[in-house]
Amino acid sequence: MTGGVEEGRVRPVPRGVPIDLGGRVALVTGGSRGLGRSIAMGLAEAGADVVIASRKLDACERAAAEIGAATGRRALPYACHVGHWDELDGLVDAVYAEFGRLDVLVNNAGMSPRYDTVADVGEELFDKVIGVNLKGPFRLAALTGTRMAAAGEGSIINISSTGAARPRADIVPYAAAKAGLNAITVGLAHAFGPAVRVNAIMAGTFLTDVRDSWDMAAFAERADRFALRRGGRPEEIVGTALYLASDLSSYTTGSILTVDGGGTS
Repeated sequence: MTGGVEEGRVRPVPRGVPIDLGGRVALVTGGSRGLGRSIAMGLAEAGADVVIASRKLDACERAAAEIGAATGRRALPYACHVGHWDELDGLVDAVYAEFGRLDVLVNNAGMSPRYDTVADVGEELFDKVIGVNLKGPFRLAALTGTRMAAAGEGSIINISSTGAARPRADIVPYAAAKAGLNAITVGLAHAFGPAVRVNAIMAGTFLTDVRDSWDMAAFAERADRFALRRGGRPEEIVGTALYLASDLSSYTTGSILTVDGGGTS
């Protein structure tokens, strides 16, 4: 095993996408890298035009250019800090000004800063974690869900974490925020039903660029307790996102779908 991934035993993710999202528009926050970028690429490969939002415009522009070139779909970059409530109206207005509609929102932007002990977590850090992982997604879902409901259809996908159900000592504020995200997923499904479906993907450990800061030997030991004995590759979340974005999930709302390789800790 290398870093929690059994090299040579992991099958390639199929590139042919059987789901047709042609004519639809998707907004992906935190879409310039990691899980968000993989999801944005998957949505575009399925035919959707996409909006890539994150804090850094240059990163959004690079991701949008690469996705547009690879798929032939329109990809709009937009700089926005999801934790800043007053920036979200502008983001939603920009999407509708450019495309005239929004069919899929993926609330993916998140953060989980490290700390030594819970006593080291100051108010500023706590508020920042809650802002990006919970307050921002709530507001963005409220804004877009209202417009989707008026249009008669839409899908909101919140990217949660198994930390919400299995919190560890080093992610307490993050776990609390994601547990809250699970709760608002169910509540907003009722608020915007029947026109808009609201679901969450409770993601386990994926090997995105954040792995560069991990103790990979310690992770490999932990991953050996997963049913699949490894961490996930970012593209392995795409199938679940496509299901929730498409009409295949027409009777799925208020659900928290776990995608974690059978993780237990």
